[in-house]
Amino acid sequence: MRNALRSAASLGFLLSIAPVLPAQDFGIAVGSKAPGARVETLDGREVDLADYVGKVPVVMEFWATWCSNCKALEPKIQSAIQRYGDRVRFVAIAVSVNQSPDRVRAHKEAHGLRQEFLYDRKGYASDAYEVPATSYIVVVDAKGVVVYTGLGSDQDIEAAVRKALP
Repeated sequence: MRNALRSAASLGFLLSIAPVLPAQDFGIAVGSKAPGARVETLDGREVDLADYVGKVPVVMEFWATWCSNCKALEPKIQSAIQRYGDRVRFVAIAVSVNQSPDRVRAHKEAHGLRQEFLYDRKGYASDAYEVPATSYIVVVDAKGVVVYTGLGSDQDIEAAVRKALP
């Protein structure tokens, strides 16, 4: 599998440079149609990301329990959910590197996280969205078009969400 997230060495390198990469220079292209990809719910049910896009705006975060950038983004994501959660769907897609659905569920419950969590066991979503590292955010508008991508802990999540709103 060509997924860069499969290699711990690659992941470590990418995480170390994440704060210096500017938005839009990596991953799925802004302006492209958001692809589908098979992932799982935390209870093991298979779902397709195609079912999540094209109805309402969606904020996807490619995420891991061990990701320090993801941890730093948690308050920003939770604030955006509080402000826009009635108009925007928020989904955390847990990568499978050093993860399990049980570990993700425990982290979600321990920290009171309110977004929906999915598990990318086979890396299909990471591949489809060309995910360079965890803390990668993709915002898709209601038409299914990618309007924002970003990486790292200093992203302005609310400004990214506003790009998807009419």
